[in-house]
Amino acid sequence: MEFACVTVAILMGGIAERGRVIPAMVFTFIWMTLVYCPIAYWVWGAGGWALKWGVLDFAGGGPVEIGSGAAGLAYAWVLGRRQPRELVNFRPHNVSLVMLGTFVLWFGWLGFNGGSAFGANLRAIMAIWNSMLAAAFGGLVWCLLDYRLERKWSMVGFCSGTIAGLVAATPASGNIPPWAAMIMGIVSGAVCNYSTKIKILLGIDDALDLFAEHAMGGIIGLLFNGFFARGYIIALDGVSTNPGGFLDHHWKQLYIQFAYICAVTAYTFVVTALIAKGVDVIPGLRLRATEEEEYIGMDEVDIGEFASDYIEVDRHLKLNALPVMQPIGDAQVPDEKA
Repeated sequence: MEFACVTVAILMGGIAERGRVIPAMVFTFIWMTLVYCPIAYWVWGAGGWALKWGVLDFAGGGPVEIGSGAAGLAYAWVLGRRQPRELVNFRPHNVSLVMLGTFVLWFGWLGFNGGSAFGANLRAIMAIWNSMLAAAFGGLVWCLLDYRLERKWSMVGFCSGTIAGLVAATPASGNIPPWAAMIMGIVSGAVCNYSTKIKILLGIDDALDLFAEHAMGGIIGLLFNGFFARGYIIALDGVSTNPGGFLDHHWKQLYIQFAYICAVTAYTFVVTALIAKGVDVIPGLRLRATEEEEYIGMDEVDIGEFASDYIEVDRHLKLNALPVMQPIGDAQVPDEKA
């Protein structure tokens, strides 16, 4: 259930600055029922076709990562792009909170991946160790790629790469050796960085780069299972058995992984787009805010609260800075009552 909550939380990044809350909640219920649950059953349910076929997805590269990333892209596509003025001088709200949130995520992800071994066993330790390595190398690579452009060391860039490494580790951390996790972190940091350009090519306003970070990271982790999964690592929990991937000369594991990736990505994107469009046409459940509401800001329109107090104070001062002028003859004087 917590995995399901995390998946929806990521997906909701697609509504940034333009999506209404109540319709998003209705969409979430339908999406969870028709998209997340079937995909989770495919790979984790006793009768799931992916599980029977031998797909390796340790902690949710399909249901959680591709599910949230591809769905976020579809949701953003249905919503449409933000107003151009919203992107003028667009910067992170608070880099300190970006850093703090990333490190909290990093710590929590150790439970997310390690806990997927269902016990305090050696496979859980391997999953945690691999998650740490992938995250660290992913952060370093992303930061270096940003440095080549700006000649500055970006904390936001490091945090983005860290998340990319953790996403890739989600399906693979309990299946591959540590040296492969280092390579996976390097690959995910680079590929996810360049994948942020996909939304530009598609013309979709994926505000939080959900597809680049989560879908692409999940795809990388699932493919690494096909190449680097080892049977002896999978067996460290004392229960699981699998012939592994290329390193164990199990050649067909790669196309099994690839077919699973294609099925999850296509199903998620198409069904999510249909659900979003269906909810949008229901009277009273219009997904997107009006242009005026977007200008005012969704915090004020739907929530009534602001991330920082100075935002509300600043708006109040601007609204009351100029006194109302009352004409007296040819001159104008301030209206004391105003």
